[in-house]
Amino acid sequence: MFIFIFIYLIYVFYKSRNSLYMLQQNLYNENNRYLKWIKRNKDKCFNVIDFLPFLFIIFLFLNKDSFTMEMVYICATFLYVIGIYEEYKKNLSKQNKIKFNITKRIKRLYITEFIIIGLLITFLIICNFSGIFLLLINLTIALNYYFLYLVKLINTPVEKLVYNYYFRKAKTKLSDMNRLKVIGITGSYGKTSSKNILNHVLSSKYITRPTPKNLNTPYGLMITINNYLDRFDEVLIAEMGAYVNGEIKEICDFVRPKYGIITVIGEAHLETFKTRDNICQTKFELIESLPEDGACVLNLDDPYQVNYVNNSLKNKVKILWIGINNSEALFNAINIKCDRKGTNFDIVYLDNEYHVETKLLGLHNVYNILASFALGVELKVPIQDMLVKIKSLAPIEHRLEIKKLNNITMIDDAYNSNPIGAKNALDVLGMMKGLKVVVTPGMVELGKKEDTLNYEFGKQISLVADKVILVGEEKTKVIKKGLLDSNYNEENILILNRVVDAYKELEKLVGEKEVFALFENDLPDIYNEGGMKK
Repeated sequence: MFIFIFIYLIYVFYKSRNSLYMLQQNLYNENNRYLKWIKRNKDKCFNVIDFLPFLFIIFLFLNKDSFTMEMVYICATFLYVIGIYEEYKKNLSKQNKIKFNITKRIKRLYITEFIIIGLLITFLIICNFSGIFLLLINLTIALNYYFLYLVKLINTPVEKLVYNYYFRKAKTKLSDMNRLKVIGITGSYGKTSSKNILNHVLSSKYITRPTPKNLNTPYGLMITINNYLDRFDEVLIAEMGAYVNGEIKEICDFVRPKYGIITVIGEAHLETFKTRDNICQTKFELIESLPEDGACVLNLDDPYQVNYVNNSLKNKVKILWIGINNSEALFNAINIKCDRKGTNFDIVYLDNEYHVETKLLGLHNVYNILASFALGVELKVPIQDMLVKIKSLAPIEHRLEIKKLNNITMIDDAYNSNPIGAKNALDVLGMMKGLKVVVTPGMVELGKKEDTLNYEFGKQISLVADKVILVGEEKTKVIKKGLLDSNYNEENILILNRVVDAYKELEKLVGEKEVFALFENDLPDIYNEGGMKK
């Protein structure tokens, strides 16, 4: 029977690793993301093999002799061995797009879990391998995803103490750096790109510190300040993300920005925000939090931003308006030309024109460069220095990044696709001369409009692509419908189960024409599907 305990511990460790990975990917159930994911993915969370021991346990309750008990444990052990083998095979074939990060929080969850399991095993032994404790032990396997959620709830007071400790530490560090300029960047899309561009442009004059990667939550800001911010840093560029009202204000109350940029008000995270007006109000929490002697960059081409300023803005902070072919904007981009090598345009500012060259593609990057240029002017960065920096900007990873893949030119726009970004990416693909292919799993987290927007995406693809590779049959049904309703040839549509399978299919298309493949979005593992169909 002790062999049973040993095999059980191995199996529960395997199961828990997958559960914790998904808990981490779903932001530890922020806004019930984890529980919603379980509801959507019951086939991944529950395994028939894990429930079979319950049949033997019921038999044990009916026949409490030692022989029956021994047979129950042998059968349960055998089923757990099969379960371990299946988990092992699954992990071998799985290619996680985002690595499982064994953080201190994950370690604390593991510790709490195995304390609970240790208590269950102790009582199991004390009670002479009682059926009731065997039942509870098997529940930690069969309902492991829910069990880990329970562990997360148990750890809540500990996590609150940890959070408060690092929060106070970060606040103290910020208060000691009273000359630090803090810039907040938010918006529905393009925050990370805007942050990286701004960091590069301002670095010609200042020692800058941007938040790493997409650490855009209060916890992420604490990590940045405690672990990365140096006493010699002059500018902190804080990317600010949100899923519900009040989250941007919470970050602003923490870091107290003097300057702000809103990229665009779009429809990302409609599932949690419910309406675009709620999104707009939340993003403007950044602008409302700025001091009146600060400044913000807003987009005059975005009707939501213009409408909020005209009707709702309470703050009298200085506004630097940017726009494209918009003479009313303080910073206006004109004469935009784009090809596979990059983008050229002119910035009109106070009746002066400044020619800009960049390797970046897409109109959204023109807006991002305009925003950085505008804030650079406000912070008295020499204009010629900024133009040199803009010219040396490297394409941002997975954001309309041109790559050569054997005989294929890959336009990698895999990170966080959205309706505006997807349209920009299709415009870029449309400018290429060759065989045009779109590889996409569609867009997510768009609430009730998700199907409608993906349907429109399909119609937009039909105007550009010669071939389409859809990743995930279920999620891409509406994209396919949009294609077919636009009289797109169904023979040019291929459905695969994984994005990695698309590379082999692209190789088959290599011929006289150069192949340009737009990889539009690469969904996190929480959205993975199966199925392969033509």
